[in-house]
Amino acid sequence: MNTKDFNHKITVTVRFHEVDMLGVCNNAVYINYFEHARLEYVKAAGLIPPGGIFSDGKLFFMVRNEINYRDHAFYDDELEVYSRISYIKNSSFGFDHIIVKKKSGQTIVDGKGVVVYVDPKTRKSSPLPDYFIEKVKTIDPSVQILRE
Repeated sequence: MNTKDFNHKITVTVRFHEVDMLGVCNNAVYINYFEHARLEYVKAAGLIPPGGIFSDGKLFFMVRNEINYRDHAFYDDELEVYSRISYIKNSSFGFDHIIVKKKSGQTIVDGKGVVVYVDPKTRKSSPLPDYFIEKVKTIDPSVQILRE
């Protein structure tokens, strides 16, 4: 993955409570950075309902996280978190992420995640609405549509 293939980016700073006694960012914290970036992505795409998050009863469940550790971040490092939706299937979609040190451009981690749209009554996967695809295309025009 290359950061040039991403149209969405946020910046985070490694905080004191996110590091160990050597000042190294704990490995689990990167999943939190991914989650924060995903939320900012859906805001940017206009996918938050007018009444605010959770106000429309729609359910999206994270069903997979994958992460590759390439280097370490340390206390007070500024990190750029790049995110994109790379594909959309019938009821699921995939996020890709890259986190780099802002100062050096060094890749710290990369990863992927899968999110499933779930019917709130049956708690089973449900087809993503067409408006979801159209809004994702505003940020990621090259998203792969893999619907059957």
